Amino acid sequence: MNFFVLPFTFIFGTIIGSFLNVVIYRYNSGTSPLTGRSHCFSCGKTLSWRELFPLVSFLVARGRCAKCSVRLSWQYPIVEALSGAIFVAVFLLEKPVPETMFLLAVFSTLLVIAVYDLRHQIIPDGLAVFFAVASLGLFFWTLPGGYREAFRFPYYWSLIAGPMLFFPFWALWFVSKGKWIGLGDGKLALGIGWFLGATLGGSAIMLAFWIGAAWALAIMGWQKVILLVPSAHVKKKLSMKSEIPFGPFLILAVFIVYFTRVNFFDGTINFFTFL
Repeated sequence: MNFFVLPFTFIFGTIIGSFLNVVIYRYNSGTSPLTGRSHCFSCGKTLSWRELFPLVSFLVARGRCAKCSVRLSWQYPIVEALSGAIFVAVFLLEKPVPETMFLLAVFSTLLVIAVYDLRHQIIPDGLAVFFAVASLGLFFWTLPGGYREAFRFPYYWSLIAGPMLFFPFWALWFVSKGKWIGLGDGKLALGIGWFLGATLGGSAIMLAFWIGAAWALAIMGWQKVILLVPSAHVKKKLSMKSEIPFGPFLILAVFIVYFTRVNFFDGTINFFTFL
């Protein structure tokens, strides 16, 4: 392992993260992420090349536009930093180049989906389909005996894992007519099944529900503490009836399960995936 390459891997990852930010802001907006110059959303100022360095430009500008001084979203440096960390983590796995490319495509797409869902509370069909197709492609690529092995034991369990994990989400969506959960989460679960397999994929979904429940309870508890302060003001109070995007919890769980191999069905976990 050549650890001297890691800083350059991180930098390259932040550059990709800068592009992912463009995708997040422009997706379904009628503007292609590949065309048009980046600009300030407040005053319309076109950004110069000096203002487009990932992380550095945000810190130098102190998080504000150089022309109108409007505060810039922290989404920019957070996505860039997370993308850099993802590239380093995947590089440390030392997978073959084709598999590494698949993994980077999958994790980059998941990052975009998570942030987009947080912003708009919806998982775009195009991104969910791309994630599912990339996951299925990775599954076939990594089969030791070729694609025909996918229909033989034990590999066919991973092949049917996608539909298996999708069905419970579809059932909840169908019975509640979309009130309990969105179908976009089910489409995400389809890709998760093909990406992680049946047991690890199921573990990721279980972990996502636990993380989501813990987060919601923590926020509601914090709100009750804040309301005890006379001068406190809560803009939007979270309750048991509030709509919370579930996609980010699913994606966080996928990252955790993939890199730790935690399996709730057989009680195994490996915190040393990189070693």
